[in-house]
Formats: sequence, C-alpha cells, structure tokens
Amino acid sequence: MPTPPPPDSHHPDAGAKRSRRKEARPGELLEAALDLFVEKGYAATRVDEVAARAGVSKGTLFLYFPSKEELFKAVVRENIAGRFTEWNSELETMTGSTSDVLRYCYKVWWERIGCTKAAGITKLMFSEAQNFPEIVEFYQQEVIFPGQALIRRILQRGIDRGEFRPVSMDGATYVVLVPMIFLMLWQNSMGACGPQVMGLTPEKYMDCQLDSILHGLCVRPDEAPAPSTSSTACPTLPR
Repeated sequence: MPTPPPPDSHHPDAGAKRSRRKEARPGELLEAALDLFVEKGYAATRVDEVAARAGVSKGTLFLYFPSKEELFKAVVRENIAGRFTEWNSELETMTGSTSDVLRYCYKVWWERIGCTKAAGITKLMFSEAQNFPEIVEFYQQEVIFPGQALIRRILQRGIDRGEFRPVSMDGATYVVLVPMIFLMLWQNSMGACGPQVMGLTPEKYMDCQLDSILHGLCVRPDEAPAPSTSSTACPTLPR
C-alpha cells in the first residue's frame, strides 16, 4: 500500500490553516504585548520578547506594528479606548435612575477593565509617564479625556433630571474616577496586602464608595423640587 504523502502546502487544508493563523496573529501579538507591558513596564519591554511570547518572529511583528510605540497604542485601543464608543451608545439607551446608571458604570468597568490585565496599564502610565511624553499625549486623548467626558455625561444626566445637586463638574468627575484608579493601582502593586486581606473585596469597596458618592450627589428630600409622577430621583438615603 502506498504511503500517504505528509501534510504540506499542497494539502487542501493547508492554505486555510495558514490563513486562520495569519488572521489570529495580531490578536496573539496584542495579548502577548499586554502581558509584557504589565509585567515589565513600557521601557523594559522589548519587541523581540513580545514576538517570542506570541510565537512569531520579530519581522512578523513589524508587519503588523511598525514600532513598540504603535504596538502599545494598539494594546490600549484594543483593551480600553475601543470601549468608549460602546459605552456612550449604551448610555443613550438607559432609562433608569442616574444612581442606577452610576452603579452599572462601576460594575461594567470592573468586569471589562478593572479586574483584567488591562488595569495594569494605568500603573504603567503613572510610573513611566514622565519618560515617555508621546505615549502620555496618546493616553490622554484616547483614554483620559473620553473617560472624563463619559463621567461628566452621567453626572449631567443626574443634574438635568433633578436627581443630583448641581456640583462642580471638574471635581465631581474625579470623585467618581478616583476609586477606580485606586483599585487598579492597588491590584497591580500591593494587591497581596490589599482590601481582600482585610475581608473587603473590590466589589464591597466599590459599593462603599458609591454609597458615599451618592450621599453627596443626590438631592435630599428637603431640597427636592415638587415631586411629579415621572420623577426618577434617587431613593431616600439615610442621614
């Protein structure tokens, strides 16, 4: 009986396998880059290490990403910046109270960024920003400014609907953002000594922070305008 030929480029499935492999490479490179940027920082990460972890040559990496800076930008867009369009569209369709919207915002942020490897990018930016102004400018434009704008939209929604008191938007935006930043920094630095050791999970921490924030934001019963049948103000909070 003749011996069947070994699989090679003439096999009918070979082209399809190569095509699938080629299509998967950008994602594999971005995953490997995220791992290394978070583990080692921006300065210490080398593109040949990223290529090796993704199982390709450095030349192959450069076919998709012409420099380490462009690779880092792609990682940020893939894991963080690319989500803002989705989140802004989602906000347009939400009909509940703004307190519920804010709680949902924290929950979704935690699930999609806060508890993932992408949270380590925040620590990277804090620790290396002074040395790389070009990636700082990129990060501001792609992450910081859109994130601030989204929080401002949520706060303004609450004010416009009579649920939140008029507040300094600049200050209130950071009141909302700081607990998120704290969790990302803590988990990627002193996580082993973090809230979990004290019996406080990230979810419980966020609930505590939200309660404090909403106590400050929500209109009190004695401050509220005359109620209407369509009112969606915050539930009465204990004093």
